[in-house]
Order: sequence, then C-alpha cells, then structure tokens
Amino acid sequence: MGLFGLYIDPTYLIVMIPGFLLAAWATFRVKATFAKYSRVRSSSGLTGAQVAREILRRNGLSDVQVKEVAGRLSDHYDPRTKIVRLSPDVYHEPSVAAVAVAAHETGHAIQHARNYAPLSLRSASVPLAQIGSYAPWIIMVGGFMLQMTALVYVGVILFAGVVVFQLVTLPVEFNASSRAKEQLRSMGLVSGPDARGVSKVLSAAAMTYVAGAITALLQLFYFLSLLSRRD
Repeated sequence: MGLFGLYIDPTYLIVMIPGFLLAAWATFRVKATFAKYSRVRSSSGLTGAQVAREILRRNGLSDVQVKEVAGRLSDHYDPRTKIVRLSPDVYHEPSVAAVAVAAHETGHAIQHARNYAPLSLRSASVPLAQIGSYAPWIIMVGGFMLQMTALVYVGVILFAGVVVFQLVTLPVEFNASSRAKEQLRSMGLVSGPDARGVSKVLSAAAMTYVAGAITALLQLFYFLSLLSRRD
C-alpha cells in the first residue's frame, strides 16, 4: 500500500467516522454546558480561584498555588510545579461552571498529594504519549513506502502508548470529578441547584476524555487491520 492509499483507504473512514462524530459532539456539549452554567451565579458567591484556594486550605495543601492562565477552557493542574492553573472565565467568575472546573482541577492536586496511582501512571506516560501523537504516522508511512513491516510495527507500538495514556486518563478524570463534588458538598460550597449544575458541567467534560479514548482505540484498530492485511 502506497502513501496515497494509506490516507484514502475507505476502511479508515468507516472505522474513524464514529470516533470523529463522538469527539465533535463531546466538544460541542462541554462548550455549551460550560457557557450555560457560566451564566448561573453560584450560591456561595465565590470565584473559581477562591473555591480552589479554600479546598486546598481545608486539605492542608499549602504548597499548591492557584494562578491564572490565558485561554478558554485551558484549566489544568501541573504536578511538576504544584500549580492549579485556571482560565480567566474560571479564575475571576463566581459562576456554577467556574466552581465546578476549579474544584475539579483542585481534585487533581489532592490526587497528587495522596499519591493516587493512576495519576502517577499518567504523568509517567506523558513522554511516550507525546512521541506517539505524531511519530507513528511518520514511521508507518516510511515503513509502507520502504516495504519494511518491522518499521510499521514500531509505529503501531508507539501509538499504543497514546492509547494507554488515554485509557489511564479516564479513571484520573472521573476520580477528580468525584473528589470535586465531595469537597464542594462537604464544605457547603454548593446548594441543591448548584450541585446539579456542577454535575452537568463535570459530566460534559468527562465525555471529551471518553471520546478521546474511543477515538484512539479505533485508530489502533485501524493500524492493526493494516498489518493483518499486509500479512
């Protein structure tokens, strides 16, 4: 199979279209849900930054900082620097969406402090996932062009690292959301209506990770099918 065939293969479209549609739907849903609950003021009146700092304080994590980061929905926790980074819409706003996202990212800081095993595994697999996000295509195309099956196998193995990263990410994200909801509930930072909004925001966000994992698995299935046809 030549370079042209690798990209035009109808099997690729058949296998991947469901994953692409799911990913597009998940992205739309998380943006729409975040926008909806960004317009709903939280009952506590606290901003995302204030909520994050209060959760950290009550969990004794005085060594974790909360800082603003540019971008929209760019919120994340950096375990290397122990910084919860919140986008402007989360950092400054007292909305249900901001509270949900801030609590979720703080949940990752709690995971880190408690040595949550899946988080450690995900952090360890980041370098392999970064390599696997672009290198497999280059290696596999080279393998097909040079008629070197061994090279194609190397590309597939590297991409498998991306799949592992995506799968490990699922328990990490779901657990962070569970911790977020428990922290907000136990600290009295959300009321009944707020709690429902928080759950909807976090559920929508979780679907993006589910979609990513499914898409990665479908791609791996496609690569394996190429190898089976070649054999």
